[in-house]
Amino acid sequence: MPLDYSLYLVADADYAAGRDLPALVDAAVDGGVTVVQLRAKSLDKPAVIVLAAEIARRLGPKGVPLLVNDHPDVAKACGAAGVHLGQDDTPVAFARRLLGPDATIGVSVNTPEEARRAEREGADYLGAAPAYPTSTKELALAVLGPDGVGRIKRATGLPVVAIGGIAAANAFEMARAGADGIAVISAILGAPDARRAAEELLAAFKGLSSR
Repeated sequence: MPLDYSLYLVADADYAAGRDLPALVDAAVDGGVTVVQLRAKSLDKPAVIVLAAEIARRLGPKGVPLLVNDHPDVAKACGAAGVHLGQDDTPVAFARRLLGPDATIGVSVNTPEEARRAEREGADYLGAAPAYPTSTKELALAVLGPDGVGRIKRATGLPVVAIGGIAAANAFEMARAGADGIAVISAILGAPDARRAAEELLAAFKGLSSR
């Protein structure tokens, strides 16, 4: 069954900075988050597996899929729905062999050419980044803006999730550009109330808010 990418939370363990990340994810999902990706670049693999397994356990009853950043083996070990890969990560074909035909595999892209290649290689969705300037992740990539996200969407038949610098104030611009969803880190994990932040972002993306 296709995933609903409307509001995609990148649950970044480094950004959470020691706070209870599973609890923050719970609150965000209660506010409307539809997909969660765990990113934990500074943790060793056993710690990532433990954290991923706990988040997957909490998400299971809520029907929200967990994806793991970079590591198909971790996704397999914790029973996640799939994996998200960067341009320099594990090849899609390898991840597919490890995780099987039903797994969800996403790929980060910055150009229509990268989007078309990811689709040919068997990706299920694309993360178009960076949508706007962002300080959350250092990227030596061109900022896409709505026009760039739109070009990526038109280049492929895959769902496209826009990520980078997205907040309630600009979320609907991504919807108008054709994005199937928005992905955020700081807009939820950096908010005083993760649940309320998720509610506001989802409403803004769907055009239900004037923010």
